[in-house]
Amino acid sequence: MAPWFLVCLGGRLFVDDFWSGVGVDLHLEPDAAAGRRAGLERALRDAVRDGRLAPGTRLPATRRLAAELGISRGTAKGAYDQLIAEGYLTARQGSGTEVARLPATSLEAPGARARARAPRFDLRPGSPDVGTFPAAAWLRSLRRAIATAPSLAYDYGDPRGRIELRTALSGYLGRARGVSAPPERIVITSGYVQGLALLTRVLNGGALAMEDPGLPFHRDVVRRSGGTVVPLPVDERGACPGELDAVRADAVVVTPAHQYPTGVTLHPERRRALTDWARARAGLIVEDDYDGEFRYDRQPVGALQGMAPGHVVYLGTASKTLGPALRLGWMVLPPHLVDAVADIKLHSDHHTESIGQLALAEMIDSHAYDRHVRACRLRYRRRRDQLLDRLGARRSVRGIAAGLHALVEVADEAEVLARAEEEGLVVGHLGDHWHAPGEGRPQGLVVGYGTPRERLYPEALEVLGRVLDEV
Repeated sequence: MAPWFLVCLGGRLFVDDFWSGVGVDLHLEPDAAAGRRAGLERALRDAVRDGRLAPGTRLPATRRLAAELGISRGTAKGAYDQLIAEGYLTARQGSGTEVARLPATSLEAPGARARARAPRFDLRPGSPDVGTFPAAAWLRSLRRAIATAPSLAYDYGDPRGRIELRTALSGYLGRARGVSAPPERIVITSGYVQGLALLTRVLNGGALAMEDPGLPFHRDVVRRSGGTVVPLPVDERGACPGELDAVRADAVVVTPAHQYPTGVTLHPERRRALTDWARARAGLIVEDDYDGEFRYDRQPVGALQGMAPGHVVYLGTASKTLGPALRLGWMVLPPHLVDAVADIKLHSDHHTESIGQLALAEMIDSHAYDRHVRACRLRYRRRRDQLLDRLGARRSVRGIAAGLHALVEVADEAEVLARAEEEGLVVGHLGDHWHAPGEGRPQGLVVGYGTPRERLYPEALEVLGRVLDEV
């Protein structure tokens, strides 16, 4: 029996069990002017056509619907019968009434045509191989975390994040990335983008030097957060710190482990020059370590943050190691920025979700996270080697020592991209990444290792190789 509750109307109390036990909520606004049955039929028909009632949606029983709308059960049943006859609804004995699964041509969902035109192969960078998400390990960690979590874990939390994850990250980042990361200087975020936006707001409209070429979306994040973007050139040794005084930057955003999109690793001399600039100018270095764990020729290069913890903000995420869907990232901040970042975080989203934090902390502490990263490192190296086997003898392939992408040099991006599209292939290209377009800039294809799936990757490379051979 549905639970009972009291409804107060005009000072009188009525006992009612209907509104708490309908089972299926259905928002309809029948046009009374058309007649009760015709108005209900039209409202249901429009809801199905518009997609507000998706195929397979179970509708309320006629008795319930009639009571909710204040009409007779016969009127509700007559409307259902009419729409069943028209093919909009289906009814089976014992299963109730459902929205029919109409042909795609008569009720095409938004975006269906775009999906139909999806490429056969997608070699664009930016995403990991999400098919390798360690579902079993994550589920075990989640169960352990929930079994031992205090009840307060389900309440509003510290804007800096759960202490369990901050403590686990402190140990992991220290041993795996060489980061000086006391738990009290870590702030958990929903990813790199949120961390970059929070820092920009702390800088209160300051100028951020960002690598050129670099990811346009990150430049947009800075501008939309109130900051000013100035270009910082990148060459074969990484970002050029000697340009910082000329551009008058308050902070500089760099990808030292594996620059995006050129793939170069920041040279040791450049690392020292960057930290010297920060100390001398009271500047801030923002280190984006988005794929720092993936090094293929030797042990991963340690984070820049370890050289100057008081002047570097370290940003990392689980997006490239586990998957973007988790929305878990972290900032390791100099002491003087912790309170300011935490305050802005509090007033932007209060705190990052807690249950995933607890599961990731458990995964790190049990070393399941390390095992997964090592397995991914082997998988991506295998893909890197396949890329070199197919293209390396014919083209210059750069940035292959680390990361989730490589840069393949070409003479005419536009021609290659057009030919690739004809073959059902999409791939990233260098032209998208410059701060400003211009004649004479280097050209190249940015090829990711994350997509497509493992069994399709060799075929995708074969198509890319054929395109390059023909152009």
